[in-house]
Amino acid sequence: MSKGSKKKVAKKDSDARGQCKSGRPWKTPKQKFASVKKSIYRRPLDKKVELRNDLKHIKEVSKEIKEKRKEENEFKKKRRMENAEKRKQNELKSEVVQVIKNPAKLKRLRKKQLRNVEKRDFDQVKTA
Repeated sequence: MSKGSKKKVAKKDSDARGQCKSGRPWKTPKQKFASVKKSIYRRPLDKKVELRNDLKHIKEVSKEIKEKRKEENEFKKKRRMENAEKRKQNELKSEVVQVIKNPAKLKRLRKKQLRNVEKRDFDQVKTA
């Protein structure tokens, strides 16, 4: 078997197109994509510049909107934190506490009563 005979066989296979059972051809002969002539439409320069400017404007507006939302969220978060702080301080101010002067009493307390015992700073505490 020489090289020439192989080439002829390959050429013969590409020329012969068979048909499937339905009687339709397998594939229609197609061109390679690179060989197909493409129509080249280029936009004029002024249109390109206009499009670019529009996109820039849209991006700027969207950026401004995002910044505005971000600022609003930060403001709300800060406000929430301040309100929680105030609420905590008000709870501490409104608590009525009983000072235990004798620490030996703590040993006599039951478990449930010990759970309610908390340490507090005397500056913030209102004693009854």
